[in-house]
Amino acid sequence: MTLPNLSQEELLRYSRHLLIPEVGLEGQRKLKNASVLVVGTGGLGSPVTLYLAAAGVGRIGIIDYDVVDNSNLQRQVLHSTQAIGKLKVESARQRLTGLNPYIQVDAYNEVFTSENAERIAAGYDILVDGTDNFPTRYLLNDLTVFTGKPFVYASIFRFEGQVSVFDARIGPCYRCLFPTPPPPGSVPACGDAGVFGVLPGTIGTIQATEVIKLILGIGEPLIGKLLLYDALSMSQQIVNLRKNPNCKVCGPNPEITHLIDYEEFCGVPTRVVNDGLAGEGRDLDPVTLADWMNRGQPLQLVDVRDPVELEISELPGAVNIPLERLNQRFKELDPAKTYVLFCRTGVRSARGVHQLSAAGFSHVYNLFGGINAWAEQFDPDMYQY
Repeated sequence: MTLPNLSQEELLRYSRHLLIPEVGLEGQRKLKNASVLVVGTGGLGSPVTLYLAAAGVGRIGIIDYDVVDNSNLQRQVLHSTQAIGKLKVESARQRLTGLNPYIQVDAYNEVFTSENAERIAAGYDILVDGTDNFPTRYLLNDLTVFTGKPFVYASIFRFEGQVSVFDARIGPCYRCLFPTPPPPGSVPACGDAGVFGVLPGTIGTIQATEVIKLILGIGEPLIGKLLLYDALSMSQQIVNLRKNPNCKVCGPNPEITHLIDYEEFCGVPTRVVNDGLAGEGRDLDPVTLADWMNRGQPLQLVDVRDPVELEISELPGAVNIPLERLNQRFKELDPAKTYVLFCRTGVRSARGVHQLSAAGFSHVYNLFGGINAWAEQFDPDMYQY
C-alpha cells in the first residue's frame, strides 16, 4: 500500500504526532490514508469527528438526518448557536473543514437504513456508532460483520457510558453481547431521560482514541472488552467479552445473512419513537384537549414525566405517574374513565397509551406535542424545555 505524502503545512500541523515513536511520519501518513464513517453528528459524533479531523484522518463520512436544535447545544459541541435550524451534516462539515482544511468530509443527509447502508459504508475502513437508537446500532453491527470491518461502539445514559470495539473477524460482535434488543420503550433516549452534558465528550473522545489506535495498529484496542464509565464516581471498569458460538450473525451457522428491517426487528415503530403519535385515533392536539376541558368533559390528566420535570412546568389537576412506573400502578386507575397522558413532547406518553390500551383501558389518549405544545399554544408564561 502506497501511503500519501504530507505537505510542509501538514508536517507543521501534525508535528506533535511526528515526535511520538508510535506515530511518527509513517503513522501520520496512515491517518491521512484512512477513511472513517461516523453515523450520527450529535453528542457522541461531535467529539469523535472533531478529534479525528484534528488528528488528520484523511476522509471522514458523516451521516445524519436532522437539523440543529437549541436543545442540542448543551452537549453537541460540533454545532453552534448560529447553526440552529441548519442541517446537522452541513453544520458538521463546515466545522470540521474549518478545523482541518487538509481532510475530506463527506456529508450524507439521509436516514441510515438497510437499503442505503452498504452503499454509504462501502468506501470506509472503520464504522463508528454515534447513534442513540437500537435499530441503527444492530444495523451497523450486522453490516460490519458482513463486510469484515471494525465497529467502534458506544452508548450513554445520564451519567454512565460504555465503549467497545467489535470486530467479528477476531472477536465478538455486538449481537454476541446483546443477542436481542430490550423491549420497546424500556430504555429511554436522552431526549426523554436526559444526559450529563460532558458525558458524551468523555465517551466520544474514547471512541476517537480507539479509531486512531486501529488505524495506527498501536496499543490494545477494546476488542473483546467493554469499558464501563461512571461520571459520578469517576470510575471505570473493563469487562471481558467472549464470542458467542450461537450468535445469529457471526456464529458458524448464522441465521441472519443479510440486512433486515431493523425497525420491525427491534419492535420500535418509527412513528411512535420519532413523532410521539399513539395512532389509531388516540392522539389529541392541545386545541381539542382545551375544548374538552372547557365543555367539562370528565377526564383525568396523567403526567408521565419524571418528578424532577415538574419543577419546570405543570398542568393543574394532573396526576404524576412516571412512565417507568405506569405498569406497576394500573390498579390506581379506573378502566372505565377517560385518561389523557402527556409528557414533554408526546413520545413517552404515546408509549404509555399503548401500555394502558394493552391492559384493557378503552378511553386513553395522548397529548400530541406534550406539555411544550400546550405551553406554546395556551400558556406563554409556561416554560418550555
